[in-house]
Amino acid sequence: MPADTVADMTPPTERAIVLDDVSKAIVEQLQEDGRRPYSEISKAVGLSETATRQRVQKLQDAGILQIVAVTDPLQLGFARQAMIGVRVSGDTRVVAARMAELPGVIYVVSTAGSFDLLVEVVCESDDDLIDLLNDRIRSLPDVVSTETFVYLKLHRQLYNWGTR
Repeated sequence: MPADTVADMTPPTERAIVLDDVSKAIVEQLQEDGRRPYSEISKAVGLSETATRQRVQKLQDAGILQIVAVTDPLQLGFARQAMIGVRVSGDTRVVAARMAELPGVIYVVSTAGSFDLLVEVVCESDDDLIDLLNDRIRSLPDVVSTETFVYLKLHRQLYNWGTR
């Protein structure tokens, strides 16, 4: 799945996909190093290189696995990151789908609690964040209110949490 594709991140308890131990081991190998050669992965999991490559492709096709470059937004000219809590009236799924289409929005999740949605954004400047908030997010139908949490410093972000 391309990095700019909106993924259905439905919790695993609502999906029927079950990974076997070999697929889990492949995922864990790629979580440690997404550029690890298939020859190394195949040795670690006990498959041929071809079988490993095919298994990875099936995991990608099923939407279970993405292999992407994780970048530092500050290094790429995005001076502002923020998480926006959004309260919605009406169907949160409709608002979430609209939110996911907005430029600058990199993460949208439905939640239970004080906010109906959490929306992560990256912007080039504070002015771009203000424009995104006022012109695009708050103007969406059914958006009742927002609360913005501006990131000051990212202390930890991991992608190697393993499998179950």
